[in-house]
Amino acid sequence: MDITQQIQQLFTDSIETKKRALPVLEKPIGDAAQFIFNRIIQDNKVLSCGNGGSAGDAQHFSSEMLNRFERERPGLPAMALTTDTSTLTSIANDYSYDQVFSKQVSALGQPGDILLAISTSGNSKNVNKAIEAAHEKEMDVVALTGNNGGELAGILREMDIEIRVPSESTARIQETHLLVIHSLCCLIDMQLIGPEQEK
Repeated sequence: MDITQQIQQLFTDSIETKKRALPVLEKPIGDAAQFIFNRIIQDNKVLSCGNGGSAGDAQHFSSEMLNRFERERPGLPAMALTTDTSTLTSIANDYSYDQVFSKQVSALGQPGDILLAISTSGNSKNVNKAIEAAHEKEMDVVALTGNNGGELAGILREMDIEIRVPSESTARIQETHLLVIHSLCCLIDMQLIGPEQEK
């Protein structure tokens, strides 16, 4: 396979993953957007976390909320728990890496807030401990996962929402997670400021 064929294959695989995901994810994405919107207008916030590429996704979501997505609107209360290196490294050093998110959730989370937990495998211990901490703080969870949902799927509560990408490929799951994040931002904006006017 030459370089051109490889590029074509990567694009095709990504497109096919998203096509398979659409009928599965349409309802949970819509439910999650409504869920987040309802909490934001009640003066709650969204905390987000993940590792590696999922940390980037957590930051991407919070930046789109705090600044703006595609249209002008007031900033919305969201915070990524992946960005403060002093906090992350002190918790990892003094306690363990498994607690780098859960200790922040315990300190910053309030009843009614939402945790956006991102894990392609569902088996990230620090993300799962953050979910447990969120439940202890009477927060609800929106989880972005893939494959079979991993251990994460088993600790979610009835009110929580899982958006699980039907793929075993980490790269394809992450690509779809980004589309999910953009979909959430678009739908939240639509509820806040109305549908976008046709050009």
